Amino acid sequence: MKLAESKSRMKSRLLLFCIATAVAAQAQTASKPATTTKPIHRSAAYSAIKLPPGVPPVRGIVKTALSLRYQDIKIGAGTLGQDQQMWRVKYTGWRASDGVMFDTWLHHRMPVIGKDGKPEKGPDGKVVLGDPQPLVFPHGVGRVIPGFDLGLEGMRIGGKRRIFVPWPLAYGYRAIPPRGPDQPGIPAKSDLIFDVELVGVSPMPNPEMFIPRPVGPAHGPAQHPVIPPPASSQPAKPATPGQPATTGQPASPSTPPAATTPAKPATPQSL
Repeated sequence: MKLAESKSRMKSRLLLFCIATAVAAQAQTASKPATTTKPIHRSAAYSAIKLPPGVPPVRGIVKTALSLRYQDIKIGAGTLGQDQQMWRVKYTGWRASDGVMFDTWLHHRMPVIGKDGKPEKGPDGKVVLGDPQPLVFPHGVGRVIPGFDLGLEGMRIGGKRRIFVPWPLAYGYRAIPPRGPDQPGIPAKSDLIFDVELVGVSPMPNPEMFIPRPVGPAHGPAQHPVIPPPASSQPAKPATPGQPATTGQPASPSTPPAATTPAKPATPQSL
């Protein structure tokens, strides 16, 4: 009698435990929020660029056409280079597609000028060349390719930087022909890589010489030089104080490939 009563109580307790477990599981399931997939708003892809109040918004996926990149190899501790100053840099340039070096400051050696103002000649009758000289160019006025100007922004004297120039900021659709064994050509639409060291800055000797000339169908293309013109048989002219000497093959790539004399500044038009 007592054994049957004990079994009945155990069954009742087991039944109550099962009921309590089922109720707790149902309550826990009900407390969890329903997982739903958030809708993808296509408008987010069209509003990636924040516009000022005066510009009306447009629809269209935002894409990046080109980007100028650089790596600071060494942060300079000297004077910060400024726009419209004469910068002195040591540089080496490669074609990004195959790693061929197309130019370097070490290949630009100027003739040694004697006391008579003429280039000195060695025993073999050839003109004696001096040590390589850094490139001297006015920064920020369009006398070098845009990627070279922009990639040096913010450098200090003593600093070294590697610049990755996309082809639209280099020579664009132009193809630069080879100019010798040390200066191979550059195909059109070529990305370029430069290693540059800033070794000095100085004021412009004559700022009016570096006024950017007009660009357009009536004026021709802008000056975006990096390759010097071919060597000339004309003797070098003595350098004036504060200006680099000019020769048929200058020591810097800042002279336009198709010109041997600096372009005259454009006459400002009256408004």
